[in-house]
Amino acid sequence: MAKDKLFLLTPGFTNPNRDDGPFVCPLSNQVEGLLASFPDLAAKIDVERVAFVRPRAAVIAAVGEENQGLPVLILAGNPPEDAKHHGDTAFIQDTPRILALLAERHGFPKIH
Repeated sequence: MAKDKLFLLTPGFTNPNRDDGPFVCPLSNQVEGLLASFPDLAAKIDVERVAFVRPRAAVIAAVGEENQGLPVLILAGNPPEDAKHHGDTAFIQDTPRILALLAERHGFPKIH
């Protein structure tokens, strides 16, 4: 059975337009904190960390060039009504919604 897949920016990245890094993505880092706090639950999903610099080939292949913003959760089955679609692929890019879906679909604690 396919798993939901989560794309995140690799923490500690550099930005070629700035020289004051390294950086973390505040949105991806929210999800990283949850994954790190509950590693047994994190094993229920596929997680791929990608480089900051675009184009992000793996993300483009999954959800299209126009949807490279991260984080993005690709839904393996039973997508909610608010999911976006790229071909047959359903996905969510809103971080609070991703956190809610991780709770609903995989048993992570709810964010309060």
